[in-house]
Amino acid sequence: MQKKHYKVVLISMSGVRVQNKKLLELGLTLPGFVERSKVIASLPSLGLLTLASYTPENWDVIYRELDQITDYDLEDIINEDPDVIAFSALSARINETYGLSEKFRKLGITTVIGGLHVSALPEEGMKFADSIIQGEGENIWKVLLSDFEQNNLKLLYSSISNSEYTFDFKNCKIPKYELLDISKYNRLTIQTTRGCPLHCHFCAASRTISRYKKKPIAQIEKELNKILDVWSNPFIELADDNTFVDKVWSKQLLELFRKYRIKWFTETDISIAYHDDILELLAESNCAQVLIGFETSYANGLKGIDRNNWKLKQFDNYYKAIDKIQSYGISVNGCFILGFDTDTKQTFVDTQEFIRKSNLSEVQITLLTPFPGTDLYEDLKRENRLLIDNFWDKCTLFDVNFIPKNFTVRELESEFQVLMSKVYSDEMVKERKLKFRDILRNKITRQSYEDN
Repeated sequence: MQKKHYKVVLISMSGVRVQNKKLLELGLTLPGFVERSKVIASLPSLGLLTLASYTPENWDVIYRELDQITDYDLEDIINEDPDVIAFSALSARINETYGLSEKFRKLGITTVIGGLHVSALPEEGMKFADSIIQGEGENIWKVLLSDFEQNNLKLLYSSISNSEYTFDFKNCKIPKYELLDISKYNRLTIQTTRGCPLHCHFCAASRTISRYKKKPIAQIEKELNKILDVWSNPFIELADDNTFVDKVWSKQLLELFRKYRIKWFTETDISIAYHDDILELLAESNCAQVLIGFETSYANGLKGIDRNNWKLKQFDNYYKAIDKIQSYGISVNGCFILGFDTDTKQTFVDTQEFIRKSNLSEVQITLLTPFPGTDLYEDLKRENRLLIDNFWDKCTLFDVNFIPKNFTVRELESEFQVLMSKVYSDEMVKERKLKFRDILRNKITRQSYEDN
């Protein structure tokens, strides 16, 4: 007997809107900040594209992104006459997602929500959707759709509490990049690793979805080839939390990327600076930039920030590591978090000075944010320092949503705004670009001398 045909709409709640109006207005005037924000906002949902590849053949799949929610968007989705609508949303837009889910449910459309937020707080999500996916979705998705077909949909499907749903990267399918309108994007994503073994105190991504795991190189090659099928000259961003933890596997990955004439970007830690062979392969594989979480500009702020104080032990090498990595022509985007309990007003002055002295080519500064599911969230909740119970719309990395230790909320906001205006000023952005340009020139000169 032939199966009935169904339709699912996959909705990525893309984009994050800063709630602090002063900071939002300031950000719009800072080219360096705006540029990175546009990049982040333009990334497609790799999770939903991956689920699309696990969707049974008797289901039609439509992929949508909702940055701004308009009546036209909703009408368009409803006119598709979907059987199921599945959302992926981060904390900053989860309340909007809940509202949309309830609207669609009232119309008789079944809704499913997955992602980091509901993985951390599934009980909350279950109040607003017909079903919640907690953790990894690959092994869950077919089961969920089959249960829907049999009128047996469950409220929760969890790879965290049910080991049968834990996903093995050996069973990967290629994300359905062909669902995208490529003209809308300036880069596409591939995930080569999932999770991070450092497990930083504030990090929501390190283990909320999965333990640390690496994808087979052969599978990554298939995904690269698929991207090249839909886009002849792509820029690739790895959707990894910390790509180069396993140095042996990393070399294999870089040898693969070296075969392709594509530029790419990823997140890693400072340890790559200790491995010249890794740096050489990074340069030869056209890696344009690595993003590294330095977190703070002084050692005391790193105490207890991660497992075994690993980052604290690296602090004295920060300047040398940045120079070493960039000497290979690879831009370093240094990330700093403001608002730790060890921070004072002097921290903001020191951070600006560190950035200037470090020769970093690019910088990302954010505010400490207690995402649900993190140790930071649990600590602040226990200390009654969360401003309100539902502060999800302020989980933007640029809004204060807890009571700081050495500041009032307004003082922390003000100090951050001043630092942002300086770090992303035309003068400092230009200075960083000129320094990196000099580094590239020195690299070319050195190579020419060595070749001769």
